[in-house]
Amino acid sequence: MAHLSIVGSHAVNGVAAIHSEIIKREIFKDFFEMTPQKFQNKTNGITPRRWLLLCNPGLADIISERIGNTWIKHLEELQQLRNFINDTELLEALNKVKELNKVKLTNYIMQFYGIRINPMSIFDIQVKRIHEYKRQLLNCLYIITMYNRLKRNPDAPFVPRTVMIGGKAAPGYLTAKDIIKLICAVAYIVNNNSDTTIGNKLKVIYLENYRVTLAELIIPAADLSQQISTAGTEASGTET
Repeated sequence: MAHLSIVGSHAVNGVAAIHSEIIKREIFKDFFEMTPQKFQNKTNGITPRRWLLLCNPGLADIISERIGNTWIKHLEELQQLRNFINDTELLEALNKVKELNKVKLTNYIMQFYGIRINPMSIFDIQVKRIHEYKRQLLNCLYIITMYNRLKRNPDAPFVPRTVMIGGKAAPGYLTAKDIIKLICAVAYIVNNNSDTTIGNKLKVIYLENYRVTLAELIIPAADLSQQISTAGTEASGTET
């Protein structure tokens, strides 16, 4: 099918420089030698208008107060923020914005899932397509490990953590659907544990119907974005 697509297409795009080179030198080497002009590179990226200005206006305002608003069209201008690395007033403002974003997501979780989470906990996020190589299963095993550690030693130092996993599986990808089922089962056990040793120390949320609108809530509130795909398998470290 890939060969047929190349023959019938006017261009073949890689999504990162290294990805494009692999396509040309290894995967579709013969096609590249026949029609090198077809092969292009289109590096994936994000737009600061949506992912900063629109969905995180509090942070955008803080940035504009320090360096002006030219960064909206010229993202490289954000390098100027390095000059404020020791600005305690700025750091406090950043923490306040993060706190407000986390409260906003907390309210959403309560409204749509009926689960009360601690907005002061670490928001540990993994949102991307459900796939074996993206290793949501590994993340799930870590959740189980944390749960068992808390059960065995409830008095051990533990920073409260809310783990959120979101994404969709291809309709016919049964293994990915089983991973979703496992995550939901683990979340049920963790969140409905009658033992007070867990309490609000650990919560697990599977974010249903993950989409751009939901991402606009999640990403500004994230403390940790899990990027744990099997080494060498991500084309450009994207969220897809």
